[in-house]
Amino acid sequence: MSGQQSTAVATAEAQRRRVTVRGVVQGVGFRPFVYALAGELGLSGHVTNTGDGVVAEVEGDPGALTAFCGRISSDAPSLAVVQSVTHEPLPAAGTSGFTIAPSRTGNATARTLVAPDTATCADCLAELRDPADRRYRHPFITCTHCGPRFTIVTGLPYDRGHTTMARFPMCPACEKEYGDPGDRRFHAQPVSCHDCGPRLRLHAPGGAAADPPPRNAEPVAAARQLLAAGAVVAVKGLGGYHLACDASNSSAVRLLRQRKARGDKPFALMCRDIEDAGRLVHLDAVARDLLTGGRRPIVLLRRRTGVELRNPELTVAAEVAPHSADLGVMLPYTPLHHLLFGLPGDSPGPRLLVMTSGNLGGEPIVTDDDEALTRLAPLADAWLLHDRPIHVPCDDSVVRVANGEQLPVRRSRGYAPFPVNLPRPVTAALAVGGDLKNTFCVGEGHHAWLSAHVGDMDDLATLTAFGRAERQMEQITGVRPRVLAADRHPGYRSVGWALRNAGDRPLRRVQHHHAHIASVMAEHGLDGGRQVIGVAFDGTGYGDDGAVWGGEFLLADYDGYRRFAHLSPVQLPGGDAAVRRPYRMALAHLRAAGIEWSPALPCTVACPEPERRALAVQLERSLGCVPTTSMGRLFDAVASLSGVCHHAGYEAQAAMELEAAAAGCHDEQDAHGYEFAMCPTARGSLAGDPSPMLARISADVRDGVPAELIAARFHRAVADLVRRVCGAARERHGLGTVALSGGVFANSLLSGACARALGDDGFTVLRHRLVPPNDGGLALGQLMIAARRDRTDGTDPAVPGLLSGRPRERGESEPESGRTTAIP
Repeated sequence: MSGQQSTAVATAEAQRRRVTVRGVVQGVGFRPFVYALAGELGLSGHVTNTGDGVVAEVEGDPGALTAFCGRISSDAPSLAVVQSVTHEPLPAAGTSGFTIAPSRTGNATARTLVAPDTATCADCLAELRDPADRRYRHPFITCTHCGPRFTIVTGLPYDRGHTTMARFPMCPACEKEYGDPGDRRFHAQPVSCHDCGPRLRLHAPGGAAADPPPRNAEPVAAARQLLAAGAVVAVKGLGGYHLACDASNSSAVRLLRQRKARGDKPFALMCRDIEDAGRLVHLDAVARDLLTGGRRPIVLLRRRTGVELRNPELTVAAEVAPHSADLGVMLPYTPLHHLLFGLPGDSPGPRLLVMTSGNLGGEPIVTDDDEALTRLAPLADAWLLHDRPIHVPCDDSVVRVANGEQLPVRRSRGYAPFPVNLPRPVTAALAVGGDLKNTFCVGEGHHAWLSAHVGDMDDLATLTAFGRAERQMEQITGVRPRVLAADRHPGYRSVGWALRNAGDRPLRRVQHHHAHIASVMAEHGLDGGRQVIGVAFDGTGYGDDGAVWGGEFLLADYDGYRRFAHLSPVQLPGGDAAVRRPYRMALAHLRAAGIEWSPALPCTVACPEPERRALAVQLERSLGCVPTTSMGRLFDAVASLSGVCHHAGYEAQAAMELEAAAAGCHDEQDAHGYEFAMCPTARGSLAGDPSPMLARISADVRDGVPAELIAARFHRAVADLVRRVCGAARERHGLGTVALSGGVFANSLLSGACARALGDDGFTVLRHRLVPPNDGGLALGQLMIAARRDRTDGTDPAVPGLLSGRPRERGESEPESGRTTAIP
């Protein structure tokens, strides 16, 4: 702020430099840090925010200037991410003192991002709990080290006037803190207190679950009372609404599950503190750091059972996560969450809360208050609202811990919009991602910015949210895309959006599994100078031959790929019907393997007899069928064949329950294994045929072998297949790096087994750590393939007709070279 000065005095030998710092350097206490650093080193000058970053002009002793330029990166505030520090000499001005100048918008191209939303820091939490502090129980307490950032920013530079806090004038006390460089709240844009807002209110019309609280009840206390009574409360968070209920109350959880038509899909669980979390799930050091750090994602962790439970009185209703070996656990990350659990002296409330996204099934998370009162009316009994607008929707992030490292499942709050550093420059581009778990990506130069989780692109509300989020991302990154990238699937809604919005810009189509491999290559900093063995396992991806791919071994770089091996194709009968009813995939795989549909097999019994007759005709005549090489569908088949899951109420349910079954197998001495057969194809690739394995599984099922043991043997067989095929690729092509990607590798059991086996064989193994292996990471790979500076044309001779949506006709051959290039 203008007028704030240090007492540094320039020396006779003074030199002057302009220092520009780019990265996540606004809203994280960077200017007061620069102010203090300049004072410590005896430098004069000033610092300001601009659309291009933080710019400081510093003058003084040359040695002090050198130290300043080094320490501005090494000693930066904890929330800052310094991407670059550049400096240039200026004529000495003979100034004295150091000031923090008002922000400048200028005409610079913005390359600065605010920090992601960050959990309440320890200092603010202490004040929240201190009856002597003026912010005692203030539900919006924040400082430069914590609180909302990404979800409230409306423009750059990041100042209060460019946030949704602009409508709340600061009281004199807050304004004094805001303008004091020595204060923890100096230029903390969301700074507020009880006097200057925002304000909470509770809307509780009453209903079957609970009576409305007294009219004069404090909103949080009243909401806590409703939750304890079994109500479902819509709670406005940082990036949208949650639907909350008491996680130990079976009736309340069952009610929420029925209202949301959730099926058996697990709910996320918010624990009061890390001690309660440790009573319910197994925690290692990585999980503890994730749960208690500034990002506070939902962490999928193996639940304690039976005698393992640390406190039998702390119970989780069975309806929270039925048939799941894991619980999705998070800790409070806003002051409102802490107040909802209660401070010392408060009336008791639930110790565990279900916290699930506030939306109808398949729709984006609700952020607008009026919309919440209408769209969530069928789901909630009451609404805990506030009047600080949410500018950018942002769901909770979800991670797993695999082999001591975090594995992103959904990258959103706390992570977005942190950029990914790219190993090679790209032209200004927008990649629109896929249709499931959609995120998009904008990039230019050496940086790519992935959006928060948008959702499944299957309704108008999600498409509208996509467009709004894309415009906001362009605004705060300054990227003006000259190229668009999309999947090759002709029916994807994300592709349709790209076609409608491309204008005269080229739209480049990228094969689905190639994009998966490119995404993990990019996040590991590979420049593409050497191919990798890419293992892309997922449920569905549009193949170059018009089939549904998903069990792919590619020899890939950013320029193209060659299909080295894949699962043997099998008929996918009825498309989505086979996905929702895994028994159909089991019967299709058995038919392809020449195995009788015996009534002794669970999948045969699960399929109603009339449907079974129709399915036999369908498979025999290939009616309504498309060939698939999907590993995800093979997981579905084995889940039904072994009796684990016959109906999938949500995506990947059968595969997740099969993983849970395998995790419950403790027979470490089992030497009986399954094996894929390997056979060459007419096109020179290899096919992994599961027929021998399916025959063994069928025999084991008839012999009464437990499903847990069958599931564990299947996981080992898939890991062994990966090991064998990668060994063959190394032998033929001399490649030593394997990249694992695709939604199947969100399975930590399989991912870990593959990584260990490949590591033992001397491979360098790349797994996702920054973006999800599922379609939530797809856009990064699309960007890397389609948006390099040297790609200028708009056709792809290798795959004719796909720009207009025409798939290759059945029998139409691939290029003779076997190498498929991305559609430029």
